[in-house]
Amino acid sequence: MASFNSRKQQPPGYYSSGGGGSEFSYAFPSVDQQQFESFDYGSHSPTPSQQSSFYDPVSGSNPYGGGGMEAPSSTPTYFVPPQPVTRNQNSEFDNNYEDELPLLEELGINPSHIMEKTLSVLNPLRTTDAVILQDTDLAGPVVFCVLFGFILLLTGKVHFGYIYGIGVIGCVGMYFLLNMMSVAGVSLGVTISVLGYCLLPMVGLAGVNLLLSLQGVIGIILTILSVLWCSLSASKLFVTALEMQKQQALVAYPCALVYGVFALLAVF
Repeated sequence: MASFNSRKQQPPGYYSSGGGGSEFSYAFPSVDQQQFESFDYGSHSPTPSQQSSFYDPVSGSNPYGGGGMEAPSSTPTYFVPPQPVTRNQNSEFDNNYEDELPLLEELGINPSHIMEKTLSVLNPLRTTDAVILQDTDLAGPVVFCVLFGFILLLTGKVHFGYIYGIGVIGCVGMYFLLNMMSVAGVSLGVTISVLGYCLLPMVGLAGVNLLLSLQGVIGIILTILSVLWCSLSASKLFVTALEMQKQQALVAYPCALVYGVFALLAVF
């Protein structure tokens, strides 16, 4: 009975348990004893010690004043991504790009020089710039030699080996002969280029052989005219490049011998 009365006198929120001669008591405040205070976030302001440590990085000042943290001496730097280079922003890049040579000229193929040399061969009386003749362009000669052999192949004549052999012997012989006759001298590349371009009339003669036989009177006349045409064009280009205007006849004779062998390939 005493134990019951003692439990009734215990304050609210008090709990005890006993058993086996021992008693354990736990006390915790009740809901009535808890005090809740309302907190107004709008009217709350920091204490003076907290105000001195505030710093606004946008305005660069302390909104509460005070002598706390001072603003940095310089404004913070931000990462700016690199801007792409445009043609208007980099004039040096534009100038270097415009000064680059075309792809064909970098490969050693100049279409304007090819056209100039071809027209000079087709018209032996046409004047040609000596600077263009110094260009060791081998694209035209290779094309004309292959075309000459292909046209002969259409007539049943497989003469690719003869064309190559006669061309090498003729170019080497003309190279040594021109170096002995001229003071300035000539390179082997220029010799091959001139002789190869002047083979164009012989390509036309091989094309005529597809239509009619060159072993008749008309064929012999056309063959002689083609040899004279090739030798006259080659000698004109050589004397223009080497400044040997008074020796064109001497240069035309060995050229006629070289193209005469090519004419024999076309006729027989």
